[in-house]
Amino acid sequence: MKRILLAAVMAINFSCSAGAESIGVSMSAFDDNFLTVLRNALIAHGQSLPNVNVQMEDAQNDVARQQSQVQNFIASGVSAIIVNPVDTDATEAISKLAADAKVPLVYVNRQPANVDRLPETQAFIASDEAVSGTLQAQEVCRLLKARGKGKSANVVVMMGQLSNQASRQRTKDVHDVIATPECAFMKVVEEQTANWQRTEAMNLMSNWLSAGIQFDAVIANADEMAIGAIQAMRSAGLPVKDYIVAGIDGGRDGIELMRQGYLDVTVFQDAAGQGAGALDTALMLARGKKTDRTIWVPFQLITPTNVADFVGRN
Repeated sequence: MKRILLAAVMAINFSCSAGAESIGVSMSAFDDNFLTVLRNALIAHGQSLPNVNVQMEDAQNDVARQQSQVQNFIASGVSAIIVNPVDTDATEAISKLAADAKVPLVYVNRQPANVDRLPETQAFIASDEAVSGTLQAQEVCRLLKARGKGKSANVVVMMGQLSNQASRQRTKDVHDVIATPECAFMKVVEEQTANWQRTEAMNLMSNWLSAGIQFDAVIANADEMAIGAIQAMRSAGLPVKDYIVAGIDGGRDGIELMRQGYLDVTVFQDAAGQGAGALDTALMLARGKKTDRTIWVPFQLITPTNVADFVGRN
């Protein structure tokens, strides 16, 4: 899969069509903080383009609802469809619906299971999850060594939705880093899902603390779960700043907690870039132009030393 910078997508000079182009968008959920930034960026970018109408739908984390939304988009004659999948393992049916109807389709943020077999009129834009968890875990490893834990350190891992490719890949990244000689001193003592949710992460951390789980670092698949873990640890009276806590996404709340000294590591995922890039790619396909099948928006490591550069970006 070819990697290109987002700028290459954004630099495309779109010509205006005579009539308005309609883009149907099905988001997995409206109540997700990261996806809200992505969704708002997509809408704003659509409003900045002449003769482009964006129709946004909330799948409410329901696979059947999302498939129905795609069918409705096709029936209404949209120019192209953008999908943020509810379940990345259930995308074969969505791809077939769009392909059979000859309607261009772009997946955004979450990698479809059929990404290597997408038709020419379908594409995927996101950030390479093999990079996200790797950057995160390598920095946790470095920080543990710097704090004198380089011989033995216990780690707890909070996973996102198990049906989501990003969650599985980010978790695999952590284990792959731990398997290297440089970080083999790290041991995963607990690993459970909190479904990307702050409240679930709070409850999960509270349960671990009640069970007497001893750990030196928390590695969460997303900032929302890292924030939930921090809140539970603070409520329990733990000196959070004595622990390493890591997330992914570089969201506003996570950035603020890093500035306060509670979050040690996160990885910036450009939600706005993904949203705007998805719309640009959908319009390219709708206009009969070719695009790369996979478009990567680069991840960037965020630590207290460079956190100021990322304030307000997600």
